[in-house]
Amino acid sequence: MTAEYSKQTIIADLTAPIADIVKRYPTQRSAIMPALYLAQEKYGFIDETAYLAISEILDVPEIWVFELASFYTLYKNKNIGKCHLQICTNVPCMLRGAYDMLEHLQTRLGISQGDTSKDGLFTLSTVECIGSCDVAPAMMVNETYHTKLSKQSIDQLLDQLTQAETESLATDILSLTQNTSSANNEPLANGQPLANKQFSENTESLTKSEPTAGPES
Repeated sequence: MTAEYSKQTIIADLTAPIADIVKRYPTQRSAIMPALYLAQEKYGFIDETAYLAISEILDVPEIWVFELASFYTLYKNKNIGKCHLQICTNVPCMLRGAYDMLEHLQTRLGISQGDTSKDGLFTLSTVECIGSCDVAPAMMVNETYHTKLSKQSIDQLLDQLTQAETESLATDILSLTQNTSSANNEPLANGQPLANKQFSENTESLTKSEPTAGPES
């Protein structure tokens, strides 16, 4: 989840952008699907809380929102990993080894269909059709299609995704440490950090203080 998630927050965050969406359609009901997708993009998933908020924003019955959200696989009712692997198991993909690919993914990631890896990077799902029958077996990673899958191509893809996440994390950590260092230990001309300089100045001030006069004899 990427933002605070409550009915009140969703209404506050999405009323204006959903109003813009409504302008494109002849009825409020027609805006339900893009409104759901907007909520999912912002919060990572949508559930009963989002259904209630969207039904209130659009002034439509909640059942209209629920029936669409529960029918289409593009809507997720729980938080998922950063990389959502959706492998097609419909007939054309099945005939070209989709279940072998699914088994390989489960073994490689150490999770079952519907689960998320412990590091939060991968969620594995099956879907009925992603419209790539001519290049089966096929899988979507988030919104990107990967076709003509093989165990080797899957391994290469997972390695690339893992490496990209590791490099992104390393960059974030490096940026954070650099910013902290810059703020708290600004280098001086003599190479001494600002924090150390302040400590030295304070110490020097104490050692150079005039001795306190003793009692008069």
